[in-house]
Amino acid sequence: MRPTMRPIALPLLAAAALLGACAGPSAGPRAAAGGPGGPQVADFFPLAVGNEWTWEEQSPALPAGQRAAPRTVRILERTADGFFRDSQRGELKVSGRCLQDRLRQLLCAPLATGTSWASVVSVSSTERYEIAAVGETVVTPAGTFTGCVRVRGLNRAAPGTDLVNEISYAPGVGPVRIETYAVAGGQAAPQFRALLRSYKVEGR
Repeated sequence: MRPTMRPIALPLLAAAALLGACAGPSAGPRAAAGGPGGPQVADFFPLAVGNEWTWEEQSPALPAGQRAAPRTVRILERTADGFFRDSQRGELKVSGRCLQDRLRQLLCAPLATGTSWASVVSVSSTERYEIAAVGETVVTPAGTFTGCVRVRGLNRAAPGTDLVNEISYAPGVGPVRIETYAVAGGQAAPQFRALLRSYKVEGR
């Protein structure tokens, strides 16, 4: 039986998928490459009231010829403790070297291939993240974006089965592609895919 990703309203990414249970305290990012200089995390996710992103689902689970209704996520307000709250009840802020929500770190500097960090999910399970690639080009209905950073999150769902979530962030825009899949026996089974359809970013 193929494992199924459970959808959640990840801040500003209502179509993203959950890798595991709610994360606990996060370990700090560990840099395998790169240094403290260069592009900043805030450059890859502009956070400001009024910014919005519209997503188009292209999941393999959708029947042939059928498309899910586009979903728009808009930043509505900034909370007293500095988080930006969106229309899907997600909350994000950039703190120190990381973009984070209330539970986990989503993108951490230095923005170099191999930078890694972790979030403890339970006594026996940990979500692990790494920057899988930098400088990528991603083609979406909203346009072609260069210089993207792709983050891979991994959670061990069961012995021999990993759940993987990949999010590509474009500079000055934010997330432009989300993909999730299950890996078992060396085979990857696509679960979910969403591409940016349009966006409005006015600042941060």
